[in-house]
Amino acid sequence: MSLDPRTVSAAEFPDWLHAVGTGFLRASAAPVPEEEIAVRLAHTDLDRVQGVFDAGRCVATFRSFAQELTVAGGAKVPADAVTAVTVTPTHRRRGLLGRMMAKDLAAAKERGDVVASLIAAEYPIYGRYGFGPAAWTTEWEIDVPRAGLDPRGRVPSDADGGRIDLVDGADVRELGPELHGRLAARQHGVVSRDARWWQRNTGVDVPVFETWQEPFYAVYRSAGGATDGLVVYRADAHWGDRKQPLNTATVSSLIAATPAAERALWQFVCSIDWITTVRTGYRAPDDLLPLLLPDPRAARVVTQADWLWLRVLDVPRALEARTYATESALVLDVRDGAGLAGGRFLLDASPSGASCTPTTRDADLTLDVAELGALLLGDESPVRLAALGRLDEHRAGAAASADALFREPRRAWCPDVF
Repeated sequence: MSLDPRTVSAAEFPDWLHAVGTGFLRASAAPVPEEEIAVRLAHTDLDRVQGVFDAGRCVATFRSFAQELTVAGGAKVPADAVTAVTVTPTHRRRGLLGRMMAKDLAAAKERGDVVASLIAAEYPIYGRYGFGPAAWTTEWEIDVPRAGLDPRGRVPSDADGGRIDLVDGADVRELGPELHGRLAARQHGVVSRDARWWQRNTGVDVPVFETWQEPFYAVYRSAGGATDGLVVYRADAHWGDRKQPLNTATVSSLIAATPAAERALWQFVCSIDWITTVRTGYRAPDDLLPLLLPDPRAARVVTQADWLWLRVLDVPRALEARTYATESALVLDVRDGAGLAGGRFLLDASPSGASCTPTTRDADLTLDVAELGALLLGDESPVRLAALGRLDEHRAGAAASADALFREPRRAWCPDVF
């Protein structure tokens, strides 16, 4: 029997959801509750949901949705966000994921998406399909007593006279989208959040099948009254044997439009009474932490991992969308086994703009489309890729020129999982 992917119908969606749960080791033999089916179906575009069925049972799943990605310089490009990718253990090694991926990427290319994006559950899988790790993430655990902050726990304020205010979910739904837009304008790697994201992450219409614990929300306001930062955190209630508070604050989100807001919010979280440990959540590897602490060794790295992966679908549009700090002309020979984005391109870039056009000139560099995805946000080094044998240099100094052209002063960061 041929096992080919197809678009999932509303009638097949419950079986598809069960297969997703099975793939992520979350499902039992019990059917998916009707309420969960209704909620998820209401917010899913079935035209972008694929499944593979064997004897009437869903054995592989795949979904994508529309997204915008911020590239270096603040421009946004349309992205095909890939999620819910699973293959049931009984049907592995049959090429099911490859066929679903090929179908989705071809549709994304036809739509005019510039890249495809995903958060990889496992590292070795997605390079086969042209994805490269474009942004990494780091999580710290802060030993607050060791950090050297003011032991009296004063609420910090910056030199500009800013202040910290506690707010509620309704305030976040009102203030958050504009603040996130300002973050996206200055931070490459940020992906878009729709209205549903803000509702779900502030407790609105949370279905009964999901557990919701209301967090604390705090905003940083500048002296002029602008809301420049937001932190969301939860705290446990752990006390030592001698009634000593040993509580942990876990940050689920901290976004800031200015460095002052970022500094003030971290200092605020680390100054809360009874909090002796702070878990930072997934941050950019070059976050202001831990160096804003008097004792940076108080922040211990607990996670360091690849995060956002990108697959370039349109080389000229991808390279023309971003900005460049230096001036250079490079001929890139991009190899793409899937035939979606390969070719030889002349990238002529400068701080005033860039053009990328097909060319027959001799290549300066040859690289796979996956390596181009890793380079797109400026987080990877062409020199390092050449040393690894994953990029071929045909002109002496070309990799160094590309390094100076592509690299960014700050590292890429994607605050979201999807």
